[in-house]
Amino acid sequence: MSYERFVDDVVKGVEALGAAIMVVGGTVALLGYALGVLRRDGHRPTYEELRRRLGRAILIGLEVLIIGDIVRTIVVDPTLESVTVLGAIVIIRILLSFALEVEIDGTWPWSRWRREQAAGAPVGGPND
Repeated sequence: MSYERFVDDVVKGVEALGAAIMVVGGTVALLGYALGVLRRDGHRPTYEELRRRLGRAILIGLEVLIIGDIVRTIVVDPTLESVTVLGAIVIIRILLSFALEVEIDGTWPWSRWRREQAAGAPVGGPND
């Protein structure tokens, strides 16, 4: 087995992992929401909580997929055309990730500290 073939197989595994993260994360989020709706303990999950969980699963999956694209471009197919395609893919995924993050948090990333400060949360925590 050649080095390029081995790396290509590893990249396919990384891409499968990224897709699996999105599928499993989405399924867990939907099942958790459905079970919460059926529970009778008074705590019902909200639609916003479901969207937040789905968004996080998609974000993590996209990050893993970007890793696969970068490795494939650098190691397997380092041509100008593949680098250009990689650049376009990364820009699209970054914009999608940014939009999802805004959707999950409900605020611009640079305004998050204002919301946390207004809510009484400590500024400079682990999510900053």
